[in-house]
Amino acid sequence: MDSVDRSGRNWEDTLAGLLAVMNTFQAEQEKLVSSVEDLKTGVDLLTRNSNMQPLENGTGGADTPSNDASSSISQKNDRMPAERSPQSSPSLGTLRRDIEESRGVSPAPSSRKQRAGQISRVILTTYPGQIGIDPIPMNWGHKDPKTRGPVVVTRTKGTIGRRNAIGAHGGSYAIYHALAVASNELDVDHRPDFTDTEPAVDIGPFPQWADPKKIVSMDPFGHEAPRIYKDMIAQENVDIRPTIAVTKAHMKLPELEESVRSGRLVPDGKICLNKSGELAVTKFAVEPVWYLPGVAERFGIDEGALRRSLFENTGGSYPELITRSDIKLFLPPIGGLTVYCFGDPAKMSDPNVRLSLRVHDECNGSDVFGSDICTCRPYLIFGVEEAVKEAQNGGSGVVIYFRKEGRALGEVTKYLVYNARKRSSDRASEYFKRTENVAGVKDMRFQSLMPDILHWLGISKIDRMLSMSNMKHDAIVAQGIPIHERVPIPDDLIPADSRVEIDAKIHAGYFTNGKVPNMVELSNIQGRAWDDVDH
Repeated sequence: MDSVDRSGRNWEDTLAGLLAVMNTFQAEQEKLVSSVEDLKTGVDLLTRNSNMQPLENGTGGADTPSNDASSSISQKNDRMPAERSPQSSPSLGTLRRDIEESRGVSPAPSSRKQRAGQISRVILTTYPGQIGIDPIPMNWGHKDPKTRGPVVVTRTKGTIGRRNAIGAHGGSYAIYHALAVASNELDVDHRPDFTDTEPAVDIGPFPQWADPKKIVSMDPFGHEAPRIYKDMIAQENVDIRPTIAVTKAHMKLPELEESVRSGRLVPDGKICLNKSGELAVTKFAVEPVWYLPGVAERFGIDEGALRRSLFENTGGSYPELITRSDIKLFLPPIGGLTVYCFGDPAKMSDPNVRLSLRVHDECNGSDVFGSDICTCRPYLIFGVEEAVKEAQNGGSGVVIYFRKEGRALGEVTKYLVYNARKRSSDRASEYFKRTENVAGVKDMRFQSLMPDILHWLGISKIDRMLSMSNMKHDAIVAQGIPIHERVPIPDDLIPADSRVEIDAKIHAGYFTNGKVPNMVELSNIQGRAWDDVDH
């Protein structure tokens, strides 16, 4: 019996010894793994920094996926190493801080200026239900802005986990914001001071603001966001910014001075201020905010198809379009619009007064620099003049200017088309074909979203539509806004070289009070050649 007890005790001692050895081995193994990870991170950082300048405080580092399940990027350099200089190599202190940050260890304070909110980890995307992700609820279309919720898109400290929108403020100018941060000209966590920035005039609310099918491409409460959500900004430290601004200004256009001289405009001291044709105007600047389900429905497509196309055709710039199906808002990197209101802004929504409206899409070459290859500036000036006269007669005059350069194809594509036209016969019969040859489509302005601004302004009918576009007309009428009269550009305002454009458009469906040319007649309408200039 004693021998059995001794044998049992020996066996227990042996097991205890083995467990102690295994524990020691496991501890050493963990140290080894940690050392290898540190070494790998250090090598990655050294390799990367051999080809790029180190960012302040080593903020260019990247780590492996962390416990919060956020995706991260591990930069690997597949280029030949560049020549090193002392400035291009990280210090041991910088390297140590980057390694500590990559392991989730708070680095020691740097002697250089710390930039709040910047860490070495690059977060590629987020996911619903992820730790730290708690988006502010968005009930798009609710009439109470507080119940509906604010549009929250910034990635500043205290806000990144509360975002309920994808993208960034500023539309296409968001890239310049990024450059300002990268070049240390702008603090990444700068919060705007909105003191005295409130709208210069009151607007709304209108019933259309509470209809999720009428407004899908802008935030109807965007002009009042700092005021409406003041308590949330202060109490929850959430960065909420306006997407609409309203101001007052004077406008001077050289053609309007001639309008006064000729008697077409008469100064009244209120709208047309003097004999130089200076105008008083109220301006509304609007940045796009897309409610993705509504945008998809407006185009008659699936929301998933819209998200995928936006993701893939922006070079994968917005992965949350794919990973965050719970987020329904997108602030796209495109230009916005500006409303120019002549007369009392309250009259825009008054169904008992007349309204003259021009919806104009940007054309830098003509609108600003006077190119005569199109009718854009002449039609714009005509629209302004008619809007002013309507306001002077007791009605309301409105011009809405959209940033959709070159039919939203862009100025480079537009100039390529110009070249193709001028190097051939430049006939009206070939006008749209040249555009399709280069761009693949005739037009990418897609007027389906355009009527949203009319709903926001409270416009319920249009007495005089200063536009020939069938696409604009059809989009507005489809949204339940009747158009009582369509006004084409007068023939005497059409530059000779732009007959190619305007006659091709009339043949394709643009409104006219005159004759619609047939294909034979279009083939005889020819533009000016490059060398066809009188000296």
